[in-house]
Amino acid sequence: MISFFANLFGYVLNFLYQLIHNYGLAIILFSIVLKIVMLPISIKQQKTMKKSAKIQAKMREIQDKYKNNPEKLNQETIDLYKREKMSPFSGCLSAIVQIVLLFSVFYLVRSPLTYMTKVDQSVIEQYTNEIKQVEENKNNPYPEILIIRDKGQQDERVHINMEFLGLDLSSVPSQNFSDPRVYIIPVLYVFTSFLSMRMTTNMQTAKKKEGEEGTNEIDAVAQANKSMSYIMPVMSVSIAIIAPLGLALYWLVNNVLMILERFILNKWMKEEEEEE
Repeated sequence: MISFFANLFGYVLNFLYQLIHNYGLAIILFSIVLKIVMLPISIKQQKTMKKSAKIQAKMREIQDKYKNNPEKLNQETIDLYKREKMSPFSGCLSAIVQIVLLFSVFYLVRSPLTYMTKVDQSVIEQYTNEIKQVEENKNNPYPEILIIRDKGQQDERVHINMEFLGLDLSSVPSQNFSDPRVYIIPVLYVFTSFLSMRMTTNMQTAKKKEGEEGTNEIDAVAQANKSMSYIMPVMSVSIAIIAPLGLALYWLVNNVLMILERFILNKWMKEEEEEE
């Protein structure tokens, strides 16, 4: 499934690259396009978070009333979600989508010749075998990146312009510790991740207060979103260190777009509530 989405995203990224002939700008545009496509899911997630906050008082009553009867508690909880037309596992959809995107884009950036420019595998194998003749490159996890660097100027089929604002987006931070420039994008990504996490936490706290002042329990949806808000940045940073910088650029742009999206959606939904 991951390869399927990586291949699909590759068509989009390559189309954008052919328009502007710059890998970095293509990734930025690709991030914007993907965010627009995912907007309906984001809106649904925001509405689910708001709705879940409103049923906190009812949840608390059920928990207090049936705390000694787990079976009845579960049934009443299910009935409550049915009455409110809400799924207790709706937050899982967002988590699954994030994980699929995470690994699909990683596959795409790791192997741009396979998934993006669709270079024939025989050409990739030929150049990979040539590169493996060099002892120091035998165990490199990104042979297609090496092909672009070593053969890109000689063979137009494997050429991708990865220069972006003075940075080489084919660089891997873990392989270039002596070059301080490789830290710029990952550091900015970490910073925006903390901003995004802080915004998510503040929104969940506000929604929780709307449902019931002083409630200590967090519903399944909020708990899933909160867990993912911490897990995803940690996973992403870990992968960004060992992946080409193009991946970190995608995540950085995605973070900025996510912050803007949450701010706008939250303001829009608040205005809708006030009108109602």
